[in-house]
Amino acid sequence: MITSLLIANRGEIACRIIRTARAMGIRTIAVFSDADAQALHVREADEAVHIGPSPTRESYLVGEKILAAAKATGAEAIHPGYGFLSENAEFAQAVIDAGLVWVGPNPSSITAMGLKDAAKTLMAEAGVPVTPGYMGANQEPDLLRQEADKVGYPVLIKAVAGGGGKGMRLVESADAFADALASCKREAAASFGNDRVLIEKYIASPRHIEVQVFGDRHGNVVHLFERDCSLQRRHQKVIEEAPAPGMDAATREALCAAAVRAAKAVDYVGAGTIEFIADGSGALSADRIWFMEMNTRLQVEHPVTEAITGVDLVEWQLRVASGEPLPLAQHDLTIDGWAMEARLYAEDPAKGFLPSIGRLELLQFGEVEGAKETGRIDTGVTQGAEVSPFYDPMIAKIIAWGDDRDEARERLGAMLEDTAVWPVRTNASFLVKALQHPDFAAGKVDTGLIGRDGEALAQPPVPSADTLRAAASSLVPAGIAPGLRLNAPPRRTAWFLLDGEKIELEIDDGSDEPASSVLVTEQGQAWLLAPWRRDGAHGAADSSGAIVAPMPGKVIAVEVKQGQTVTKGQKLLTLEAMKMEHTLTAPFDGIVRALAASPGQQVQVDALLVQIEEAE
Repeated sequence: MITSLLIANRGEIACRIIRTARAMGIRTIAVFSDADAQALHVREADEAVHIGPSPTRESYLVGEKILAAAKATGAEAIHPGYGFLSENAEFAQAVIDAGLVWVGPNPSSITAMGLKDAAKTLMAEAGVPVTPGYMGANQEPDLLRQEADKVGYPVLIKAVAGGGGKGMRLVESADAFADALASCKREAAASFGNDRVLIEKYIASPRHIEVQVFGDRHGNVVHLFERDCSLQRRHQKVIEEAPAPGMDAATREALCAAAVRAAKAVDYVGAGTIEFIADGSGALSADRIWFMEMNTRLQVEHPVTEAITGVDLVEWQLRVASGEPLPLAQHDLTIDGWAMEARLYAEDPAKGFLPSIGRLELLQFGEVEGAKETGRIDTGVTQGAEVSPFYDPMIAKIIAWGDDRDEARERLGAMLEDTAVWPVRTNASFLVKALQHPDFAAGKVDTGLIGRDGEALAQPPVPSADTLRAAASSLVPAGIAPGLRLNAPPRRTAWFLLDGEKIELEIDDGSDEPASSVLVTEQGQAWLLAPWRRDGAHGAADSSGAIVAPMPGKVIAVEVKQGQTVTKGQKLLTLEAMKMEHTLTAPFDGIVRALAASPGQQVQVDALLVQIEEAE
């Protein structure tokens, strides 16, 4: 068995790996960048090594620094987690060449499945059904456009080296193809160092279903059933569950058998996921499910599989990497109950899901009690930590188990409702609404659900009157009766600021020791309530027309010129930040009176980029 393990990652997955390794008696070594010097994974590991500046290309993506840290600390093995170098075949080979144990598949398997076009060709040869599309080497824009025309719109443009929703664009018509292709290639080059793409037919009511597979070095390959990851926003998974709603025994057997064939076709070792796209317009059927890609690593959503099978997948990874056979045979694996996972992100749904960065002054997770372990939190941060602009803004994965789907869904909703974060904004209330959506509750979900109804789901909740009354009363001195009016029914009211917005509230008796402000938490949201003061400072209103940088980043495209007339919603510029492209648009019809941004410019948060003057 491995005795010492370096984790070539950060955040919640690094903490997750440390937890299992510690239970197995394995010494753990963390690596960290400047931004992560005080991070939770650094504090939880037995040892930690600094590997460079905050940007990932200068730290977590530099294989030489990871290997040097392993050698300096006497690590016997390296676990890559997910993301970063986890699917980099060259790094995997370098680890092996250095005489270390690579906790992952053979480099040849990563290479075979790492590029979506080559993987699809290989799967077709292995008898695994694949979606129609273009996977050729010719990347000329005109040819790609012609191939898209042949497939028929809508189509997906996908980076061949992509993953995690990055480097992917849905194109509804031929007119939109050129812009989508250029944007996709830019993001692919920035995220993966490879701008090649493939064209894939877009299924009108698609469901994203994946199968967890696991192989060892003794020729054994098993599956651990399926997960449904259909609830997505812009191709990024939002809520995952296992098993898949509506999956009958025959379809499950055919799907999982195809996944095992796919893994065997590349002599797969370790944890991997075979991802399929299913036609969700009717009942699930094996002849309407097609291979999309394989992820040659542990998945973000692996906890839901662990919850229904009772298997610790990280423990299996470490045992298989140590040369042991799989702990269980296929006939030993069964499904117990239902599990759901929600990804809690530091982002503001009310502002187009822009990442929210800063110090987590309040971080409170909801809990659900039960005879069985029904709730689980996987996180890489604690209260007081900073959400950095350098990395993915996920705060935690919140997982709930139940005897059936409704019980798991309701428990997950309760955990999210009791979650409170401040002043960083999160998507908790958005997740609660998604869980309560009638179609999702009924198991009728496809990847377009949020695209259709996301605007309503993103609307911020309003605190209840009872909650506000109780909070307001704690801010008012006892014995004062504001709001008393002549010739009107007496009522006790006062003016307050709720997140900076003036609001009149009824109050109770007040407090002997009134607070200067109070944090209101409800429905997974937090608000700051404070007494209103007539001389209080006020920030610029949204109607000012000032377009400012929502976070530090790089301007990669400017679509307008000074003096140009623009319409509401028109694209003004594109900002690259936190590994994603963010489009900033005009808030109303008007004229560009000032333009302070240029392509390639690095900008800080709140920097003025464009000033729009409202049209008369």
